Amino acid sequence: MKLTTLSAAVAAVVMFAHSAEARENYRHHARHREAREHHFVHRDLTTGPYGYASQQEYSYPGQQFASSEPNRLGASLGGRPAAWCGWEMRQLVSSDPGPAFNLARNWAHWGQSGPVGVGAVVVWPHHVGKIVGQQDGQWVVQSGNDGHAVRTRPRSLAGVIAVRWG
Repeated sequence: MKLTTLSAAVAAVVMFAHSAEARENYRHHARHREAREHHFVHRDLTTGPYGYASQQEYSYPGQQFASSEPNRLGASLGGRPAAWCGWEMRQLVSSDPGPAFNLARNWAHWGQSGPVGVGAVVVWPHHVGKIVGQQDGQWVVQSGNDGHAVRTRPRSLAGVIAVRWG
């Protein structure tokens, strides 16, 4: 009888501890999500990567602005998706390949394969950018959604899955 009672007590303590741990983990992720959403909603929208900002260009998912200002290429690009490096690349090439290329990995099928060099589009599994120069032995890559902005910086090409030319 004592063994059964002790076993039941231990099982109850283990189950309670597990559910408390799960609740704490959920609260941690909820706080992280709230902080991230707060950061996106309250970003400074005064200047963009090209010296100006359009509220339409720099809005985030779930955020709506009453702005009549079109994006740089007009309405043809559609709204900027949450993961927008592919969307930005559509603006950096001479001819827009279409909304299927909002997904970075799809750029591995754009144009022709070729060697690494200035003007090439480089594709990682979850990112895409355009080589615009070389600095200190690294390729300088311009890409969107790099730290939530359009950035031009030296980058390692480790992990690149395709080098494409259009």
